[in-house]
Amino acid sequence: MMMGDRRPRWIWAVSLLGLLGLGGCATAPPQRPQDACAIFDEKPSWYKAARKAEAKWGTPVQVQLAIIRAESGFRHDAKPPRERLLGVPLWRASSAYGYPQAKDETWDWYRDKTGNRGASRRDFADAVDFVGWYTDVSQRTLGISKWDAYSQYLAYHEGHGGYKRGTYKDKAWLMGVARKVDSYARTYGAQLASCRKGS
Repeated sequence: MMMGDRRPRWIWAVSLLGLLGLGGCATAPPQRPQDACAIFDEKPSWYKAARKAEAKWGTPVQVQLAIIRAESGFRHDAKPPRERLLGVPLWRASSAYGYPQAKDETWDWYRDKTGNRGASRRDFADAVDFVGWYTDVSQRTLGISKWDAYSQYLAYHEGHGGYKRGTYKDKAWLMGVARKVDSYARTYGAQLASCRKGS
């Protein structure tokens, strides 16, 4: 507090809490995750990042959003639940983390191949760039169209080797999630076409 400033201490406390609250809002998930137009109205920097990733890798914005929604629910600090024994947390089931739920080794592979060494899984722009890069690799190595959200998600979840081996075929729950991702992508695509026309 500056000398001569006679404001009560509670005003400083409220101001500080307000600033901390603003920082929290910057990383909070969007209020309407089912609506692509609302997501980008609320978070315009996300739209810029997703369009940049689309231009760079060719993966449609709606496919990027659908994968991230399924993986993390748009939470910057998402991570898998811990394994438990008699209700006691033991260990993390996976190193997957952040918006894209990328595992440590996959994230390191991305950073090495793209040169984006400072990339963070907690940063939305880095997350959509990762999704764009990964789906580009899936297209080049597995022949999966970048518009095919269903198959792209299966390759994203199982890894390229797992997808080739068809490991997803014994996982009805996973194919169900992939169908949801496909539905999200179709809905987002229609919404984006509508709100872009209106802008």
